[in-house]
Amino acid sequence: MNTEHNRRGFVAFAAVIAGWFALSVAPVFSQETPWRVYNEDGLEAHKAGRYAESEKLFKLAVAEAENFGPSDPRLATSLNNLAEVYSTRGKYDQAEPLYKRSLTIWEKALGPDHPEVATTLNNLAELYGTQSKYDEAEPLHKRALAIREKALGPDHPGVATSLNNLANLYRAQGKYDEAEPLLKRSLTILEKALGSDHPDVAGSLNSLAVLYCTQGKYDQAEPLHKRSLTIWEKALGLDHPKVAASLNNLANLYRAQGKYDEAEPLHKRALAIMEKALGPDHSDVATTLSNLALLYNGQGKYDQAEPLYKRALAIWQKALGPDHPYVATSLNNLAGLYQSQGKYDQAEPMYIRALAIGEKALGPDHPDVAISVTNLAALYYSQGKYDQAEPLYKRALAINEKALGPDHPDVASVLENYADLLRATSRQSEAEKVLERARMIRKAKQK
Repeated sequence: MNTEHNRRGFVAFAAVIAGWFALSVAPVFSQETPWRVYNEDGLEAHKAGRYAESEKLFKLAVAEAENFGPSDPRLATSLNNLAEVYSTRGKYDQAEPLYKRSLTIWEKALGPDHPEVATTLNNLAELYGTQSKYDEAEPLHKRALAIREKALGPDHPGVATSLNNLANLYRAQGKYDEAEPLLKRSLTILEKALGSDHPDVAGSLNSLAVLYCTQGKYDQAEPLHKRSLTIWEKALGLDHPKVAASLNNLANLYRAQGKYDEAEPLHKRALAIMEKALGPDHSDVATTLSNLALLYNGQGKYDQAEPLYKRALAIWQKALGPDHPYVATSLNNLAGLYQSQGKYDQAEPMYIRALAIGEKALGPDHPDVAISVTNLAALYYSQGKYDQAEPLYKRALAINEKALGPDHPDVASVLENYADLLRATSRQSEAEKVLERARMIRKAKQK
């Protein structure tokens, strides 16, 4: 059975790179103002993972900035920052109009080809990418890239950031052949501009390694992850959160290969760093807990995995709210643990809640919703409830084909699950056709 409840366990560290989302610092003005205090305190709270506090402070900053006039750069800065907090907290519908308004102000104040316009375009594109609105995200990333190439030159680090973000969008869609040359160009730019040991080079190496991991090219990914880790340790110190992120990614690589003894100490070290640097209740600590739990779950060490999953769930609910997509991910993982133990009555309500959260936060046609749908289908399959499982597999397949394209690996995963059901219901010829299509997808992606 090919369940998917482990698929998103390292979501928060999947692509560590400078400039993923960009908060705006205060423009330089001569006097201290309440607006500046609100903005700077909001930035500090956001950095510390105190998102509710950060949201309140940025709202106050917006209110102050409204007094400066509708075209003031300080208003654009505040709108961007509040939008970023909303995005972090999964409030995507509230973030979008703020990014758009910020973009309009920057375009009017600085012209359509200013680098600050590119930053806001990038943030809006990242918001759309998070929601799997790839057709809306791609032209924004491309416009941001074009602006930076024209304004800053083709070899500027800002261009590398745009290349990375566009590549990560392609990776999410399974367009690996389009992503790889962008990531390689980004890495070349950063090495030339900043030197081979700069932290931003480590971020670029990490993104390329994640791409290779996604493709199962572990031999190519491992040296990149190791080099990234070495750079961050040297540049930032052994106890920096980015070192923890790099440790997590390397550990996930080993976990994917079944090298559990090599993965476990890396996850534990990452957890210790995160707890020390960010505090025990930070969202990134929850991600690290989930990674370690996934490792234990994969080894059948359910008693060790369960408390970690539960703690991660509690942190995310407190830090991000009960309806955030990360909460849905955590519920999916904990439900999968219960399913593995045959505790179906405990798993089902968690899968159903995760599905409801995803549909509300992301919309009914998002790939993460397809994960929840597939997981619920797999649960029913495990119980022999084939009539309940089949329409869910069909729905998950339709979502992934629409959102990701017919040749994405996630489409193959659902097809493989659905083929199991067809076999179990004595539809062998249908099962073979479905499985053959999955094989063709897998084969194409291995080239």
